[in-house]
Amino acid sequence: MNLTELNRIATAMVAPGKGILAADESSGTIKKRFDAIGVESTEANRRDYREMLFRSNEAMSQYISGVILYDETIWQDAKDGTPLIKLIEQSGAIPGIKVDEGTQALPMCPGELVTVGLDKLAERLKKYYERGARFAKWRAVIDIGSGIPSMTGISVNAHALARYAALCQTAQIVPIVEPEVLMDGDHDIERCYDVTQRVLNKTFQELRVQRVALEGMVLKPNMAISGKKSPKQAGVEEVAEKTVRLLKACVPAAVPGIAFLSGGQSDEEATAHLNAMHKLGPLPWGLTFSYGRALQAAPQKAWSGKAENVAAGQRAFSHRARMNGLASKGEWQSSLEKKAA
Repeated sequence: MNLTELNRIATAMVAPGKGILAADESSGTIKKRFDAIGVESTEANRRDYREMLFRSNEAMSQYISGVILYDETIWQDAKDGTPLIKLIEQSGAIPGIKVDEGTQALPMCPGELVTVGLDKLAERLKKYYERGARFAKWRAVIDIGSGIPSMTGISVNAHALARYAALCQTAQIVPIVEPEVLMDGDHDIERCYDVTQRVLNKTFQELRVQRVALEGMVLKPNMAISGKKSPKQAGVEEVAEKTVRLLKACVPAAVPGIAFLSGGQSDEEATAHLNAMHKLGPLPWGLTFSYGRALQAAPQKAWSGKAENVAAGQRAFSHRARMNGLASKGEWQSSLEKKAA
């Protein structure tokens, strides 16, 4: 393992003003997104849509540091025969790959899930590295509800995340470690803070046990935020303050950077929260975004599966990428959204 090189890539992934595009939607998820805009989810349509994003020169070269791909996409070629992964490299962004194989019910733990996909991961990582992937992603899903998450649910998922991370580093691939505490419930921000703290502490304990070099990884956590169904919604300042406090308490300074998931926040909320965190003074790690829906909802709608809308889709993508790029330096203002509209 060449830790200097892993650290160089991890640092580039969280470079100031840039963030990671999560374009790794599973076939099921992208079908839901396409259904919403009236587009059939065929292999050709999925390719055309992602090609549109990767050819958005302004967004990709100025605001996107890396792209997380789905297995189908990493092997696909653009319409002109260029591998999609090459389009990403040509823009100066780093290609990455989602390697988990989704979730299964966790035995003996009703309502809890465990992420699977470790079995043949070592061989798969070799192939992805040869194809050009330099980082990977594995997502653990922690739900908040009555009596959950259990200690078992947290431990099992933290253990799997650390095993995945160790396998990645052995294959000279930077692991994005993503323990996502979902925001679907009716819990308040205090409960989210408490659960996320337990999850992060356990995750870093496991990473140490399994000898993962913290300097060669990126953390992709949720923010401390109210559940979507909570009657008490925390404001932007409270989300920023609590999230930064939580991360400072749990994330060692050796980690080069933290790239947030958006987790169902609206486009502007995700941007405003990230921006407010950068107003809270110097931070020990790079702090940026790794958004999927919060970067893609607008370009998807503008594109709507029509070739004549590609330029409009690219404009919408560039705008969201720029807004988040500014937020990752604390330079975003809501007036910039209105200007663009």
